[in-house]
Amino acid sequence: MGLSVEWRDRTPAAEGIERRGPIAQRIQTLLIDDLDGGEAAGNSLVILNGHGGNYVLSNIAQEGSAQGKRMALFPTGEDWTEARTSAGLVSSGYEDMHAGEIETSILLHAHPELVRDGYQAADWVANDRRHLLARGMQQYTQSGVIGRPSLGSAEKGKAVLASTVESFAPVLEILQKQ
Repeated sequence: MGLSVEWRDRTPAAEGIERRGPIAQRIQTLLIDDLDGGEAAGNSLVILNGHGGNYVLSNIAQEGSAQGKRMALFPTGEDWTEARTSAGLVSSGYEDMHAGEIETSILLHAHPELVRDGYQAADWVANDRRHLLARGMQQYTQSGVIGRPSLGSAEKGKAVLASTVESFAPVLEILQKQ
């Protein structure tokens, strides 16, 4: 079985869907229903999640799999933790929430032109975020950074991506056997 990769923008706006109802329901409809019919019928779906704490996508992947759909969310928290260890990152996944060491490292490797000068002095640690879901991220950072981008490097970014590629192999194997 060969692997083909297709990128499709599955946002509600790209699909021409009105923005009514819970966002999770709209995303679930776009992703899971697409596996039932049309050009995606019989295929597997991997939701590539570049944002580690995405509860909505985790639930959608779990519900889809429970319904017999061949789908997965990748990378998982465990994959990110393994990549952090493999790459020798200093900060923890909790401390490094947004625009910190891991994201800066990936960008420095893959697209250094997107990293703003001054990241070396942009560290912002906000480890007590117990009310984040109620108050929003803006209550914990003015710059958007929660983490330590100064620790980032292109070498770490390369190692993080290599680790995630390696971690994806078992996911692909599972989906191909279903």
